Amino acid sequence: MKAGSRIGSASASAGKWSDLSRRIASTLVLLAIGVLLATAQGVWLRLGMAVISAITFWELAAMTGWRKPARHVTRFGRSRAVALAALAGVAQAVALTEAHPLIWLALAVPLIAGVPGAARRDRLTYVLFGAAILLVAYGLVGFREAYGLPFVLWLMGIVIVSDTAGYFFGRMIGGPKFWPSLSPKKTWSGTIAGWVGATALGLVLWLTDHGDAALIWVSPLVCFAGQLGDIAESWLKRRAGVKDSSNLIPGHGGFMDRFDAVTGAVLATMLIGLLTSLPVVN
Repeated sequence: MKAGSRIGSASASAGKWSDLSRRIASTLVLLAIGVLLATAQGVWLRLGMAVISAITFWELAAMTGWRKPARHVTRFGRSRAVALAALAGVAQAVALTEAHPLIWLALAVPLIAGVPGAARRDRLTYVLFGAAILLVAYGLVGFREAYGLPFVLWLMGIVIVSDTAGYFFGRMIGGPKFWPSLSPKKTWSGTIAGWVGATALGLVLWLTDHGDAALIWVSPLVCFAGQLGDIAESWLKRRAGVKDSSNLIPGHGGFMDRFDAVTGAVLATMLIGLLTSLPVVN
């Protein structure tokens, strides 16, 4: 084998695993959220989720307020993003701490307030992604208090197992791309590996008497929703012309980059809860 061929092969192999550190960062962020949900209670839990909402809302506002890359952002754009983030954080905290049945309408305030400043083509995008961010934090607190910590750990576990299995099997097996125009590295083999991993987790929980048999079919559905959340955020970044949602995590992007699959998974779980009874996790 020629030296050039060996170098090219080595470079291709290295490139295949070039974003491994990002995957590790994602897992660490999810574990940190799990620790927050495990240790914080009452007002501290609510404030913690409000802060996460504010940070991710800041990234969303930045990506939908202009069409140039982030390094070309104007001072007005930065101020708008910070103001909307603060408004979203306050609205989330109010919605989570007040007991009035209609208080969740406070979540609509940052959505409505941000529309005039969003780029014309991104106004609907801003509202949809903003609503998702706010609903996820609201849903996580609700799951933690209504179903307990094991349920939330199962939900986070689905995302971690899916991401890990999808990454390694997708890189090792390769094959056709799942959605190349939006996520060039995501393959069908990795996507299916994520479903299998999620199903296996649900099966293990059921066989060890730590959950209902319904986890076997609910887990891959939640997994798939998480994968779609990942793709949706990839679409948003491509639309905004940026590589990462922000640089808050040096070298690893922003909170939306690490929280995208959780968003899809939580929203799907909330929908399943509306349509049927959620499975019990012990």
